[in-house]
Amino acid sequence: MRDVAQAASSQTRSASRGRIDKREAILEAAFTVFSRQGYAQACVQEIAAEAGVAKPTVYNHMHDKETLFRHAMRTAAERATAGSLAAVERLLPGDDDLRAMLEDVGYHLLRCHSDERSSALRRLLYAEVTRFPDLFDVVLGGGAGRTTELLADRFARLSLAGRLRVTDPVEAADQFVALLTGPMETRTRLGTRPVPDEELRAVATSAVTTFLHAFGPKD
Repeated sequence: MRDVAQAASSQTRSASRGRIDKREAILEAAFTVFSRQGYAQACVQEIAAEAGVAKPTVYNHMHDKETLFRHAMRTAAERATAGSLAAVERLLPGDDDLRAMLEDVGYHLLRCHSDERSSALRRLLYAEVTRFPDLFDVVLGGGAGRTTELLADRFARLSLAGRLRVTDPVEAADQFVALLTGPMETRTRLGTRPVPDEELRAVATSAVTTFLHAFGPKD
């Protein structure tokens, strides 16, 4: 009886894993097709073909095209946020070289911001924000908010250690991100031009120089 129960449990886990894998494949395919075609021109049949599943399978998971779009955008935003949070985690208050540390974090944040998926995510948001206004908070509000919160926490610690002069860590975090990302829409031509690493590092260096003029410790 135990063997039968174990076999049944294993089959259940396998079926569940298979459903999750299909869902992930569908969401990945949906984001790819929406990025390529736009919301209006994309069709569920094309998304199913991209995912390697039957069209009814897509509807079984997502019900309709609008639901599919919302979930695809949310998933892409979560992945982009995870990359940005990992970049900010590199900001270690105990590191001796503050400028080098900030430049490193800035460079990795810029890599996340300007990679192909993040650029496609922003273009889709800009194109469809009047149709899906709630997605603004999902893509730029929630994710950016979490990144800003973590960055503000790191800046507050550095300020307590006397390494930054920050009275409002959230404002300082917002300004740091703005200094980094402000030039990128033009440099990337709204995400359609790849930016070489040396250019990303130059932007990060310039941003950190300005940031430290405003918030760095007094000599």
